[in-house]
Amino acid sequence: MTWRPSLARAVVLRHDRVRGTDLLLVPERVVVLHGRAGEVLRRCDGNRAVAEIVAELAEAFPDAPVVAEVPEFLGALQREGWLR
Repeated sequence: MTWRPSLARAVVLRHDRVRGTDLLLVPERVVVLHGRAGEVLRRCDGNRAVAEIVAELAEAFPDAPVVAEVPEFLGALQREGWLR
């Protein structure tokens, strides 16, 4: 959990006011984010390690299963090439 994730160069996180949700703009595609995914990705600035992101989210959302779900979510986005 020492990895310090950040968005890949061609990926942009945006909030869509019309839909009221966050979006990931990736080459030739738009990914609609659900739940608190945008909250997670806003913390992926390359400065915070995954453990720090998890700790911040666990404090902000104490009833959410962030310890189990956030590392898995970030790993899936890394495998897609959307995080580095």
